[in-house]
Amino acid sequence: MSVILLADDSPHAQRMGERILREEGYQVVCVADGEAAALRLPEIDPDVVIADAYLPDLSGLDLCRYVKSSCRHVRVILTVGSLEALDEAAAKSAGCDAVIRKPFEASVVIETTARLAREAQFARKAPPAATQTEEVRAAVARAVAAEMPNILARITDEVTQKVLREIKYARQ
Repeated sequence: MSVILLADDSPHAQRMGERILREEGYQVVCVADGEAAALRLPEIDPDVVIADAYLPDLSGLDLCRYVKSSCRHVRVILTVGSLEALDEAAAKSAGCDAVIRKPFEASVVIETTARLAREAQFARKAPPAATQTEEVRAAVARAVAAEMPNILARITDEVTQKVLREIKYARQ
């Protein structure tokens, strides 16, 4: 079961989001501001953080940056009122994975959260990119080392053949 951290200063938005997500089988933890979300993040270890972009204290954008810098698997959804402006470029730059408008439309919340929770669970299991790079480098080094005698033999044969041809043409 995925854990969702829902950060919104509106009690109504918390109730609606929590109800929609719990009915889908998610464990939901609600907080009222960005600082509380950041403090609870290690304890809760969510798959998805859903945060109002305009939270008090620590904004949703700042929370998103913090989450992305400290928890590589966690996905972040920013929420914003239907009449509020959101700088999409700033949201993307912060690492936001999706934006949902309020009031919540249940199908959008469910589809977006389900997709991102699956991604988060996959990312949880995958080794960090640095580890993958090191593993690939080690595999290539092993393959080159194993093939090196064959490579050297082919080069030696080709050079020998070329030298013999040059000697033969030089005698003619």
